[in-house]
Amino acid sequence: MPRIGELVAPRRMGRDFRWLLASSWTSNVGDGVALAAAPLLIASMTSSPILVAAGAILQFLPWLVFGLHAGAIADRFDRRRLVMVANAARGLVLLALCAFLVTGVANIWIVLAAAFLYGTAEVFVDTAGSTLLPMLLKPADLGLGNARLQAGFLVANQFAGPPLGAFLFAAGHAWPFLLEAVCVGLAVVLISRIARTPVPPRAASGSGTEATAPVPGAAKVHTDIAEGLRWLWRNPPVRMLVLIILLFNVTWAAPWGVLVLYATEHLHMGAVGYGMLTTASAAGGLLATVSFGWLERHVSFAAMMRVCLSLEVVMHLAFALTAQGWIALLIMVVFGFYAFVWGTISTTVRQRLVPHELQGRVSSVNSVGVFGGMVIGQALGGVIAQAWGLTAPWWFAFAGAALTLLFVWRPISQIVSARPVLDEVQANEP
Repeated sequence: MPRIGELVAPRRMGRDFRWLLASSWTSNVGDGVALAAAPLLIASMTSSPILVAAGAILQFLPWLVFGLHAGAIADRFDRRRLVMVANAARGLVLLALCAFLVTGVANIWIVLAAAFLYGTAEVFVDTAGSTLLPMLLKPADLGLGNARLQAGFLVANQFAGPPLGAFLFAAGHAWPFLLEAVCVGLAVVLISRIARTPVPPRAASGSGTEATAPVPGAAKVHTDIAEGLRWLWRNPPVRMLVLIILLFNVTWAAPWGVLVLYATEHLHMGAVGYGMLTTASAAGGLLATVSFGWLERHVSFAAMMRVCLSLEVVMHLAFALTAQGWIALLIMVVFGFYAFVWGTISTTVRQRLVPHELQGRVSSVNSVGVFGGMVIGQALGGVIAQAWGLTAPWWFAFAGAALTLLFVWRPISQIVSARPVLDEVQANEP
């Protein structure tokens, strides 16, 4: 029987991957604690729906403001060190918030400011961190590597973290944020053990993959951003992948923005039932982590991507039609399963196709599309639900996702069959 460590992170993937995995999992514990504690803290300070909503908006607003810049900066500097610095900044924000809470001077405006600063630092952590995996693993191992990172997110961020955060908040408002600061600090220590990962030299040209590695101080950040956008526009497979993610996030976010009202008023599940929906989704994701290795060996990426997007269409229709809470829970398990598979595959395909020196910029464009789609979708969902009822956003999502699926069905094969840029570089080497 192989050891647990060998099953989770095989030796062939290297020690640096294990340090990255440990750092990511540790950080996710802290983020999961805040997932429950932060809304509780805001709600304890104000009953204003606008201010409570502002706390949620500040989770993705920094992505829209700083996302592209974070990508350009990640492609300029040592990415490992950038993650360490940005995580250290998150830790300082958390320690300052703890100090305000312990001394009793904290108010809603201080908390919202801390949320924005923390979210801004998180943009740089996530953007630079997403570029490390393809620099540490061979292309064939990227699928398994992304699956292991996603598994840590599900277990630590979705399962273990929130209940622990709620428990600590009940013991004292500062405790969950102090634990989060400890987790972030430990994540810095763990990722510091990774060997230095400099930005690679100029990539070989071919099929629109030519790019120049930016040199710190040699050009303005907006010039680097423009270069990344030009490369993305001239690379049809990656461009289409980013577009798919944007469109499906618009349709997904429309009903998700009013999910709490749908669960409590339409399904009559109550607050506990609403929480169970999230848990059911995470359970489906955990099932996918166990199955992903087998799926990757026996099913093509193109087939899995089509199945996942088809299930997305069916899910919206099922939610629009059901009025039973237990059926909704089953649907959420299926959603968690295919959402995990889709997220792992789409990230892996993108990482294989993008040159190392452009990973930060292309990843940031993808993230801006994700959060931009969420903003658009949630705004549409609120208006649609207000005008036509709580099931109307699901019908909108069903129609929009079905039309999008028809549009992207054939290009999926082109995305998956595109030649990995690493192979092109090796082919051009003398």
